Amino acid sequence: MRRWAFALIGLAALAVGGSGAAAAQAQGAKKGQPEAPRKGQAEGVRKGKYDRHEGYYYPPLQGAPEIYKARAVTLAEASRTRRIAFVTALTNQMMRNPYPPPFAIFAKGDQAEKLIIVGLFEGGYNTLYRARGMLAMLTARARMTPIFRKHQVEDVFTFFDFLKLQGFERVTVTDGKAFSHQVRFQ
Repeated sequence: MRRWAFALIGLAALAVGGSGAAAAQAQGAKKGQPEAPRKGQAEGVRKGKYDRHEGYYYPPLQGAPEIYKARAVTLAEASRTRRIAFVTALTNQMMRNPYPPPFAIFAKGDQAEKLIIVGLFEGGYNTLYRARGMLAMLTARARMTPIFRKHQVEDVFTFFDFLKLQGFERVTVTDGKAFSHQVRFQ
């Protein structure tokens, strides 16, 4: 029943060479300036830097962001366009399933470098353990991708490495209500 995860199998190629409507739309996008916090929006200060997404797309983090020292390096072909194409393709795959998607996934930031995953059902991904469980499922799927197999890293790299290859700098997982956890890639 988790057929949405199978979308990752073909998305490595999309991340390296994809384009299409999402790519064309991304080409014309203008870089936005950080907005001031809206009424009721959390300050989102981490290491002295304002994060306009905290308090808007997800509740304040419960602690300091986790740091993941990636084994992968960002591909030279990685771009904003390709990150948006990856998220769009994964979202479209989940929307074709005969059941509601378990989470929404989207990229934010001037360069679409921040991946946000929001649980869409009550009680889902509301603990660190459930969030890590979902990320572990995504790791299992990412390890089946052609790019991991081609480079013989399917038993070493994780979903975080998959994201780092594409140029994502962080991923935030939230239940959309009270829990948020962020992992930053180095």
